[in-house]
Amino acid sequence: MGTERTALLIADIGGYTEYMGSHRMTLAHAEVNTARMLESIVRAASGFELVEIEGDAAFLSRRAAARQPDTTVSDILVLAVAMHRAFHLEREYVVQNLCPCGGCRQARNLTLKFVAHIGDVATQRVSGRSKLVGIDVILVHRLLKNSVEIPEYVLLTEELYGTGTTPLPTSVGEITPEVEGIGSVRAYFVDVADLDDVGVAPPSPTLRSRLGSTFSAVGRGLPYMLGTRKPRRVR
Repeated sequence: MGTERTALLIADIGGYTEYMGSHRMTLAHAEVNTARMLESIVRAASGFELVEIEGDAAFLSRRAAARQPDTTVSDILVLAVAMHRAFHLEREYVVQNLCPCGGCRQARNLTLKFVAHIGDVATQRVSGRSKLVGIDVILVHRLLKNSVEIPEYVLLTEELYGTGTTPLPTSVGEITPEVEGIGSVRAYFVDVADLDDVGVAPPSPTLRSRLGSTFSAVGRGLPYMLGTRKPRRVR
């Protein structure tokens, strides 16, 4: 089983555990709404392949090409802005639909953060499905738990940060977490808002789109309410 140099990116919805746990009476709509937001994130992830939806996160990858200079860092930063915009636009449609339940109204509390890394990754076949394995896959997942205090950010490991040629904003921060089973690592983070120099607010949904969003929540939530489909487990 050989390895390939691979860029790894996780887009993680913040506040998911509290959101799902607080709306058990409206769990069907909460589940549908988070699924819609994850779908919008994946659609915006141009150039990266979806490895897996992991509860409240999308795990994506891209084989590192032999290019000079390496554009992986700048590509990831541009991608993070696009995915962040798509997430907030979809969140706005959810919040502004006509359903009064907590699963729809309280979606406004959800946020989006990113963790990115580059390393040597192997592909393993398990029960007919491909799975990425290796210490670098473990590292990018464990870095989701970190000391960064801002709610929406892009966190780059030192290995990935060192390949870039595009400077980060002057507001870049640094952390050196102790990662279980791996040891101390250095990583750099930047607020997503500092990357988006346009800063366009999501457009206000029209009545027609609000009606469509409402019927989508009702229709897609029905299998959960009937018990024919089970919600994803909260991590």
